[in-house]
Amino acid sequence: MGYAGVGMYNSCIPTPERVVEATVAERGQITLPKAVRDALGLTKGTLLKVELDGSRIILRKNVDDAISRARGKFKLDGFESADDAVRVARGHSESK
Repeated sequence: MGYAGVGMYNSCIPTPERVVEATVAERGQITLPKAVRDALGLTKGTLLKVELDGSRIILRKNVDDAISRARGKFKLDGFESADDAVRVARGHSESK
């Protein structure tokens, strides 16, 4: 499929010669092309922001959603809080 990677999140823009059509289903649903879903890491349940720009629909991946899914999945290796771990990593070992 004719998609070119752009930007730091490896988002995709269809190349002019390969614009893909999507049909709106009965309940307003559309299916995004697999190449777009894969390039943006979109999986079931991923939140997208929907914006209107004249007659254009703009879908943006909600980066906050990705961050919130990662919260709490990393061990603190003996630190009481993430703040304590960051202070030590920065060389400021005293706790508040």
